[in-house]
Amino acid sequence: MQTRLVFTLFLAGIGSFLFAQQSTGMNEDPFARTYTTKRTDTAPKINGLFDDEAWQNANWVGDFTQYDPENEAPPSQKTEFAILYDDVNLYVAIKAYDTEPEKIENRLARRDEWQGDIAGIHFDSYYDKRTAFAFMVSAAGVKNDGFISNDSGDDFDETWDPIWLVKTTIHAEGWNAEMMIPLSQLRFSDNEHQKWGLQVGRNVFREDEWSLWKHIPREEAGWVSRYGELVGMENIKPMKQVEIAPFIVGATEVYEEEEGNPFADGTDLKANMGVDGKIGITNDLILDFTINPDFGQVEADPSQVNLSAFEIFFQERRPFFIEGNNITHFQLTPGDSPWSRDNLFYSRRIGRVPHGDPDLADGEYMKYPNNTRILGAFKLTGKTQKGWSIGIIESLTNREKAIIDNNGDRRKEVVEPLTNYFVARVQKDINKGNTIIGGMVTSTYRDIQNEDLLFLPKSATTGGIDFTQYFKDRLYFISASFAASQVKGDKWAISELQESSRRFYQRPDADYLTYDPDRTSLSGHGGAFMAGRLPSNGFKFLFNATWRSPGLELNDVGFMRSGDNVFQFLWAGYHINNPFSIFRGVYFNTNQWSGFDFGGNNLFKGGNINVNANFKNFWSLGFGINREGQGVSNSTLRGGPSIIENGNWNIWASMSTNSRKKLVLEAGMFSNKQDDNLSKTRGFFGEINYRPFNSLSLSVEPELFISQNQLQYVDQTSVGEGDDRYLFGTIDQKTFNVTIQIDYSITPDLSIQYYGSPFVSGGKYSDFKYITDPRADITSNRFHVFDHNEIFLNDNDETYEISELGGHNYSFGLPDFNFRQFRSNMVLRWEYVPGSILFLVWSQGKTDSVSDGTFDLGNDFKDLFKTRGRDVFLVKLSYRFRAEQWGKK
Repeated sequence: MQTRLVFTLFLAGIGSFLFAQQSTGMNEDPFARTYTTKRTDTAPKINGLFDDEAWQNANWVGDFTQYDPENEAPPSQKTEFAILYDDVNLYVAIKAYDTEPEKIENRLARRDEWQGDIAGIHFDSYYDKRTAFAFMVSAAGVKNDGFISNDSGDDFDETWDPIWLVKTTIHAEGWNAEMMIPLSQLRFSDNEHQKWGLQVGRNVFREDEWSLWKHIPREEAGWVSRYGELVGMENIKPMKQVEIAPFIVGATEVYEEEEGNPFADGTDLKANMGVDGKIGITNDLILDFTINPDFGQVEADPSQVNLSAFEIFFQERRPFFIEGNNITHFQLTPGDSPWSRDNLFYSRRIGRVPHGDPDLADGEYMKYPNNTRILGAFKLTGKTQKGWSIGIIESLTNREKAIIDNNGDRRKEVVEPLTNYFVARVQKDINKGNTIIGGMVTSTYRDIQNEDLLFLPKSATTGGIDFTQYFKDRLYFISASFAASQVKGDKWAISELQESSRRFYQRPDADYLTYDPDRTSLSGHGGAFMAGRLPSNGFKFLFNATWRSPGLELNDVGFMRSGDNVFQFLWAGYHINNPFSIFRGVYFNTNQWSGFDFGGNNLFKGGNINVNANFKNFWSLGFGINREGQGVSNSTLRGGPSIIENGNWNIWASMSTNSRKKLVLEAGMFSNKQDDNLSKTRGFFGEINYRPFNSLSLSVEPELFISQNQLQYVDQTSVGEGDDRYLFGTIDQKTFNVTIQIDYSITPDLSIQYYGSPFVSGGKYSDFKYITDPRADITSNRFHVFDHNEIFLNDNDETYEISELGGHNYSFGLPDFNFRQFRSNMVLRWEYVPGSILFLVWSQGKTDSVSDGTFDLGNDFKDLFKTRGRDVFLVKLSYRFRAEQWGKK
């Protein structure tokens, strides 16, 4: 049924978009511009003054146009630029004139933070009209660089950190930015006469005004494809990038000594060394590698209490895996939706916490590895002159062992097998980037030599293909993707996959699924179709249909929350960007969605309406309302039959003050209520940003969540053959956390950053019950609530004893909890020469939990900070060696 539905939706989408299209090429651009650069025999001194003779003879141009807020209007301030080149470098000079120079905002910040007045340049050196290298700088001299992909200004990968030099100066007529960009940091052809795409932009911070050298109408789609042209470069040769950065790390960990535990004497010392590097295999392809990497300077994940059956998605924070990760993405559902995190590649799998859990006898102690050590990894990325985008990642992780001590006798048990991960992604641009085809393959292989680890798959392979076609000057598009997976392993491993929350093959009412405990492999497939109209201004829409078969499995090196579903959504919006009345811009959108499993059960359906407005005083306001209809949940009973899930209403609102001020306030709330009061949740969040002076910023982000859920899963037990009890309770939960961040930038290359986040959550259970008729139309008929004669807490206050009126007796543990955690780190980062960095790090972690359930913020915080934590002091020093030096081959 669902396969026919997807096919019908696919044909309907194709028919809607192939309307009288005679050509997918770009129409002639009425705003076309060309800049002609000049060669210089003498490299200018990079000081931000433009006092070299080379700049006096350069080709200076201006005549910028507003992009935002008043598209195509003259800018409030004049801007000029010039470009020079030699055999090794590009040189860029930008004059940002300002009639009120005392109002130039020159805020110091870390690299890639958009603060203050900004100017910069983009090069589409591939001249593929889809990708560009961006070099931006603030008036304070803070670099903001990145890589733009998919012909979209929104697809900006700021993790790309090339080595380049820039100096800025502020003077009576405005401010200057002078750049030297090594050609080795760019990718271009070896043609005698070069032609690149070019864009130059400037932001006047106090007006939040962006102006561009090459005008781009907001009612049209595309970004890089709308750039102007850079010509005049002749006889320059592509330069292969070679950079090697060895590093050394020293760390001390201090914690409370545990009496009797030989592995917890209160102090651990650590030393490590390794090598990171970049090697240009060709001018188009870069090989990044890391040997024995160390990511001790990386910020910890936010605290969470997970009461669901599903895995939590955490963002990647490790630099090696972040940089250029856009090229290795393969989303099953493209775009920004609740299902968009499903991906064939999720780099957090590499170097994860080990899987194994050895049993300990009384009196035994264990030293367990914090994570799986990455022995080595490389990635080959780039784009060829013929339009092929390539991304390959190969990584090998260590066979990790836990050390177990029994009164001095020690043994080792393997908790993670030696594992190899391989990822390969390719895409091909056709017809000037109007057609894009691609594919991806991933492979995970585990060398399992220990029977205790046979619950892990031995091998997992996924593959996918995707396609995108643009129409009408990229105003419209259609895209489609297909993916398949196969996992092999011991019967134990495949049974674990069948029983996992991603599919629950063992559900007694899932007659369309077959649970087979003797299986040694599992296969599945999934895919999506999407179509839309996406200008920057005016009417836009998206339609998507996606499916994931029950057997699809991506989670060895990818991420997938759940399979066994077919769903669609339709999104439409209207964006007014040009100012009117009291508004700078207004944005309306509405959504509709529905989903089914492969047995035809309607899992969910709903819709919402949202409004966002930006005002001329730079304040903003947003609100929306959401209605989710009644559906069916296949996961609530965690392997039991599906259960009706009541519909719910959700409202939200948020506001923020002028972000250009020293003090900025943000606040928001949401409220969700299920039909028949089955559950209700309220959330309140805010943010206070204060910048007392240009080099210091303070941020405080508190969050409070209050919820009650009458159907929170507790446990499952059997009272007879085929007679299971799915036990639930009413949980009253309160969660509070606050994130504190302090950034002090001494110079653009030297900064100190502090991050701290206390987190407390308390959950109190009551009104315990078991499911009787999960498909009953009336909510109260779906479960039986134990009365006081059937349930009591035993003497040790740790176990509930059940004595049903029908004679069944069983027990379950006290589920109440208070979880408290504090995570913080302070990092001094000094880029003492370009690409070479010194880190000084202090991190602290405190964790405490009790089975009380009473939320008392004051006492919870008091108990949390009384807890002895673990302090880590770390020093990491790297030095980057390069094949060429500034201004030299």
